[in-house]
Amino acid sequence: MYWTESLFGVSKPIIAMCHLHALPGDPAYDPKKGVGWIIEQAGRDLDALQKGGVDGVMFSNEFSRPYQTTVDPIAVAVMARLIGELRSDIRVPFGVNVLWDPIASVDLAVATGARFVREIFTGVYASDFGLWNPDCGKVVRRLNTLHGGDVKLIFNIVPEAAVYLGDRDPAGIAETTVFNAEPDALCVSGATAGVQTSTTVLKAVKKVVPDTVVFANTGVRPDNVGEQLSVADGAIVGTAFKYDNDTWSDVDPKRVDEFMEKVRRIRS
Repeated sequence: MYWTESLFGVSKPIIAMCHLHALPGDPAYDPKKGVGWIIEQAGRDLDALQKGGVDGVMFSNEFSRPYQTTVDPIAVAVMARLIGELRSDIRVPFGVNVLWDPIASVDLAVATGARFVREIFTGVYASDFGLWNPDCGKVVRRLNTLHGGDVKLIFNIVPEAAVYLGDRDPAGIAETTVFNAEPDALCVSGATAGVQTSTTVLKAVKKVVPDTVVFANTGVRPDNVGEQLSVADGAIVGTAFKYDNDTWSDVDPKRVDEFMEKVRRIRS
């Protein structure tokens, strides 16, 4: 049994993204609406996702474009406040992702009681946001220092808007990542949020790391969820739950209901 089955109570869990609007300091932040409005919006999305039957939720500062590889402290502070104010309403296991800062992400997880973190923990990438060169050893030791051993680390090995520096295919990256870093799970992604994860790549990754949880990380929709879950051990879903299938829209309760109903039929 994978750890995901124990945590989420189902096989092939669907983790829904709760995308937060732009935070203080972000270019798109609206000071007239303020932080309270961000929390209200997140609360409405959280309610729609949970009522629709998702298995888990991950809070992410998705609207904080352009992203930082070392975030300003205000981002973590606001996300911690938001999760704290919504904590009594969260009824499913939740995780966090502070884009794109692994240290900030594990700090936030420990502070809020999050059960998992998704981030770029290994590799060197050329991205739209500069050079990504995370220090996995530093992150893991940071988590150990904070006594956060129960926090599961989900490694994104095919990050959006980035390319690995070096001639390596995702399966090869997956194999050495599992050997050297012992991740709790791997994520395989498309080019950006909302772009379908290649089933061929998912199959290649799963073949070389059969004992490691592998998530389809982007572009899972009602029309392809069956195919994706026939290979992946679960999916992380954001865009497909939004109005008009638009990443930057609010969560559409009807789309969540229809998506999760199809997932339940697939599982049965």
